[in-house]
Amino acid sequence: MAFFDMGLDALEKYKPEVHEEADFDAFWAATLSQSRQAAGEPRFEEIEHHFRHIKIYDVTFSGFAGQSVKGWFLRPEGEGPFPCLIEFIGYGGGRNLPHEWLTMVSTGMAHFVMDTRGQGSGWSPGDTPDPELSPGNGQFPGFMTKGVLDRDTYYYRRVFTDAVRAYETVAARKDIDSARIAVTGGSQGGGISLAAAGLIEGLDAVLTDVPFLCHFHRAIRITDSYPYKEIGEYLRIHRDQSDRVHKTLSYFDGVNFSRRARCDAFFSTALMDMTCPPSTVYAAFNHYAGRKEIHAWEFNDHEGGGPFQMKKRIDILCDRWGL
Repeated sequence: MAFFDMGLDALEKYKPEVHEEADFDAFWAATLSQSRQAAGEPRFEEIEHHFRHIKIYDVTFSGFAGQSVKGWFLRPEGEGPFPCLIEFIGYGGGRNLPHEWLTMVSTGMAHFVMDTRGQGSGWSPGDTPDPELSPGNGQFPGFMTKGVLDRDTYYYRRVFTDAVRAYETVAARKDIDSARIAVTGGSQGGGISLAAAGLIEGLDAVLTDVPFLCHFHRAIRITDSYPYKEIGEYLRIHRDQSDRVHKTLSYFDGVNFSRRARCDAFFSTALMDMTCPPSTVYAAFNHYAGRKEIHAWEFNDHEGGGPFQMKKRIDILCDRWGL
């Protein structure tokens, strides 16, 4: 893999204009209000396991339109209140099994892992269906064009709402310190984290690694890699729908959420990343409204910092939360 995007000096200055509809905030306020009104009580069912000094719960909470979303909640033994990291998953993956998520809870923080509706058949299993249909248009295989002709039916409207409701579910628990909640994720999970940071007031921090779902207009033109290529393949067939698709995507662009986010942000990118090109990440970073920092992994593709970035994540949160 070779460098294909801008040089680092140009990336650090790259702050493009990204289209935003005038009713962006009203759309999201109405979406979240409707889902809160439809929400039921979450269920936290403690499960048996062989690990020491932690509790693990199988969670079902109300996401978009009150629909059930699964998750794992892991916390140390004791009363707390504990700080909590909420994690969102990469493209195609599901919540997997709870023993896959022992790292963060072993530091003394709670860890909530949100399943991603409709996914979980790619590289790790999931348990949350997506009951919504997308009438009026077909879709290229994958999730990027699911309902893409209308903001109301677009797939990520449901996913981003699920993410906000995950935060609200965790923040309401007595064993969680609501002033010390952060969100994180890599790739798709990083994009969901940015959306959550832009939609939630009161988050302590967002840690977003090689984030997906940013600067769509450039992403689908600069890279030939999936999942962004799904949109290009759709438009290759639906030649007359480009304006309509871009209008929908503007409501879900990580750059537009970055403009609204105020919590401290810790980004990472990889300068050889063909999946989430670094210029799309820097577009979101340079527009980010809160205090921020970014680490660029020079010789890496979409794996980014891998275990090195995980260590950074642990160090940041443990230092921040006194763990």
